[in-house]
Amino acid sequence: MPCPFFFPTQKFEAIAVPHRARLPLRDGWSGQCTAPGHEGYLPGPQELADGCNLGYAKDCPRFPQQRAYDAIRFGIARDDKEAVLLTYVCEAAHLPVEHGTLKYVAGRWLSPHADSRLQRMAECYLQTYLSQRNESQPEQSS
Repeated sequence: MPCPFFFPTQKFEAIAVPHRARLPLRDGWSGQCTAPGHEGYLPGPQELADGCNLGYAKDCPRFPQQRAYDAIRFGIARDDKEAVLLTYVCEAAHLPVEHGTLKYVAGRWLSPHADSRLQRMAECYLQTYLSQRNESQPEQSS
């Protein structure tokens, strides 16, 4: 569950966590903070590992008291090779407050989420998912 104010920009290869694939976005990401009053702040490696990539960052001094949700979860609902249906759940106090699906077909999102942060996280999640899926498929001989 990444922090809802995290805007990931690129893979963070140096993240010091075991089992990278278990991270909420399926890998570590670096990026910037979008919390009100702190837009553009670039978190350091420890902040990225302990808060931005993991959500529920209540110890973060930039985490606003007033917010719509605390964290976001993603999952793959369906993958039929032509289209991927990604689900998301936004949580506040460990309870769902918003949920929905995002559909990715033929290299594009059919209906992107209105929140650019959530949409970017979905893109990162899907990018890593597709990369891992393609790596795990055996090559077909002709």
